[in-house]
Amino acid sequence: MEGTSAKTIVIPATGDSLGVTPRNGDMSWKDFLSRAAGRSSMYSPVYQSADALINILFSSGTTGEPKVIPWTQLCPIRCAADTWAHLDLRPKDVDLWPTNLGWVMGPIQIFSCFLNGATLALYHGSPLGRGFCKFVQQDARVSVLGSVPSLVKSWKAGNLTKGLDWTKIRVLATTGEASDIDDNLWLSSRTCYKPIVECCGGTELASSYIQGRLLQPQAFGAFSGPSMSTGFVILDEQGNPYPDDLPCSGEVGLFPLYFGATNRLLNADHDKVYFDGMPIYRGRQLRRHGDIIQRTVGGYYIVQGRADDTMNLGGIKTSSVEIERVCNGADEGLLETAAVSIKPSGGGPEQLAILAVLKDGSTTCDANLLKSKFQRAIQKNLNPLFKVSYVKIVPEFPRTASNKLLRRVLRDQLKQELANRSKL
Repeated sequence: MEGTSAKTIVIPATGDSLGVTPRNGDMSWKDFLSRAAGRSSMYSPVYQSADALINILFSSGTTGEPKVIPWTQLCPIRCAADTWAHLDLRPKDVDLWPTNLGWVMGPIQIFSCFLNGATLALYHGSPLGRGFCKFVQQDARVSVLGSVPSLVKSWKAGNLTKGLDWTKIRVLATTGEASDIDDNLWLSSRTCYKPIVECCGGTELASSYIQGRLLQPQAFGAFSGPSMSTGFVILDEQGNPYPDDLPCSGEVGLFPLYFGATNRLLNADHDKVYFDGMPIYRGRQLRRHGDIIQRTVGGYYIVQGRADDTMNLGGIKTSSVEIERVCNGADEGLLETAAVSIKPSGGGPEQLAILAVLKDGSTTCDANLLKSKFQRAIQKNLNPLFKVSYVKIVPEFPRTASNKLLRRVLRDQLKQELANRSKL
């Protein structure tokens, strides 16, 4: 698609004056507001078809090249419906979710708040500091707070909510990556144990396909089931759906009739990405999403990460998320861990590598000592046959703009590092 030289409203980064000279035809935010002064606030709607484009988003790129995803008129309706049904977003609520317009949660927040009549709280600055936590209580008086697990982990590690009153928060929500149960318990305790609604979806869905529900008890780090009007099955290794009442684990297959989901990509073949090779279920081809999910004995669901992040250790398939959950509690000095598998250059079985970030941000901890602790934790809590082959301490993990962990980047970096070692 060719770009156009559309008129642009330029907003100053700080203060009232612009630091750049606008192009011919553009105008400053101040001039834009002055032109609107005195005008009627009533405007005639412009009618468009349901599939008319309203904006273009990019996927996070956690598993490869970001996909260019157009949203239609249906997408805002989907966003607002999900937050109304699953988060109980109401007209008098103040909603805050640290995000930006480069991540799907940005547009979701805008559409969800304004179509449901809620107030959208905006914080200028990093959500990692105590200033953000004060803003939640004092300035915005937030009643619905969204987060991502890595943010919660940082708030907890720095004890950033000490002395603050978050009890006016009515509903908590989280998305972006797998939640830590202990971190969720800590977050909920800040609000007198308000529920945390887990959300998992995608930019191409304009929503979550699996969520928590306030109409039933919530389990920390788990989902209640399919989001409103959607459905899915869990597939075994042969692509056959497991029975709906059977505890199991496998790749998810989404029902193809999905209100608000995209039917085109601007830089890839949509059908090839989402449908090719997927099995037929009840006369319709399932839609690919790429998540591995587990259905528990109690009927809840746990997202175990992307299918791209599964590994084969000694003939047993497992996910990075399962290993990380166990390793995160192996030492009090750990902030977070990342598990990846490395295939030796000379062939042979996959080897488990664990990278660690410490709470103090240093890299001085004894890696061999950590390796022993990881090995014991995995053998005790996961599988005695899994062997930790490599441990590395790093100051931080590479992440997308939406704060998702880029395991493929860590995997590529480790491969290169080990290849260089072998040459020496």
